[in-house]
Amino acid sequence: MQFPSFIAKRIRNNEAGSFSATVSRIGVASIAIGVAVGILAFAILLGFKQTIQQKVFLFGAHINVSAYILGNTYEEGPLSTNNAVARELPNIPQVAHWQVVAHKSGILKTKEEIKGVVLKGVGDDYNWDMIEQTLVSGRLPGKKDSSSLKYGYSSEILVSKKIASQLLLKAGDGVIMYTLQNPPRPRKLTVAGIYDTQMEEFDNTLIIGDLALVQRLNNWGSDSIGTYEIYLKNFADLDLVAARLREVVPSGVYLSRVTDSFRPLFDWLVLLDRNTAVFLSLILFVACFNMVSILLVMIMERTPLIGLLKTLGSPNRQIRRVFFRVGLFMVQKGLLIGNGVGLFLCWLQYEFHLIPLDPVNYYMNTVPIVFDWSTFLVINVVTIIVASLILLIPTLIITRIQPIKALLFKK
Repeated sequence: MQFPSFIAKRIRNNEAGSFSATVSRIGVASIAIGVAVGILAFAILLGFKQTIQQKVFLFGAHINVSAYILGNTYEEGPLSTNNAVARELPNIPQVAHWQVVAHKSGILKTKEEIKGVVLKGVGDDYNWDMIEQTLVSGRLPGKKDSSSLKYGYSSEILVSKKIASQLLLKAGDGVIMYTLQNPPRPRKLTVAGIYDTQMEEFDNTLIIGDLALVQRLNNWGSDSIGTYEIYLKNFADLDLVAARLREVVPSGVYLSRVTDSFRPLFDWLVLLDRNTAVFLSLILFVACFNMVSILLVMIMERTPLIGLLKTLGSPNRQIRRVFFRVGLFMVQKGLLIGNGVGLFLCWLQYEFHLIPLDPVNYYMNTVPIVFDWSTFLVINVVTIIVASLILLIPTLIITRIQPIKALLFKK
């Protein structure tokens, strides 16, 4: 065994009952609390970001390409399915999926109530995977019902829980939709299912139906749509793909990114990142400051030992390594405890949803947790590196200790 490791182990084993034993426990606790809080903070932060982004992407694709229209911001002009954008999309490797949709403003009317809505018409290429997870009753709209055989479009729609509550609707009920055009064109629709995203931007107005119905109401052909919704494999490629598509977007057509359409939400997420970084930096600073103080106390308690080692010929560098390893052992012990506590608390929240939230303000009813092991590894590595660098500072005092005075030192 190397000499510094041997002496460091003896110091750790002989500090029971001493004052340094108490302060070393404080040092271990400070590192453990810092790591546990860091794991919790990032698990919750990533949970918030992932949950909100998933809900935004239910009805807001990464990139939308639509035709300009005057007078009604909820609807789009007709856009051909055979254009430069459609031809370019298959050549972009960052694109995971795209689909065509169209929107139509209208009013839903029951015997007792009315409600302004926006009908989102979707086609056979629409990805139902995410919206299916938000269903609270009923089922997804079908394409093979009797109305589609008779009229050429499906009359089934999906409405939000909020709209269903306002209109006193349930799955299977019928409702009349009046479109906002001259003259109005009423259509009898059937509620196939009810969804709940807990995001007021969507739940307050949006219903989902057949693209063919919107095409019929707008007197469009089957080759005309309102918007291309484009989803990427990696959200980080958003600006890259948007810049490439802008080169082929024809005149009269505009491209919008999801970060522009929902800027307040994404600005809020950026603010969360900054607040979390500042919070964790303060915790790490306090933990490292505690480690410096604790190692100084241990050095002062072991001043006679330092004097003896210097008298026997140990160089300053070797003695510094002794106390550096003592401090590093406390850091390692704190990391072990902190990881265990942090992961256990994350698991409790993930499994039992102990901490609720108000969905009106947070878009979810419980604190979300995401286990991102790469992020947890970074927390541990950064803690070790920063703590190791900080531990070098108090060991510098060893170089100023004179052997004769150290041997005569009384605690």
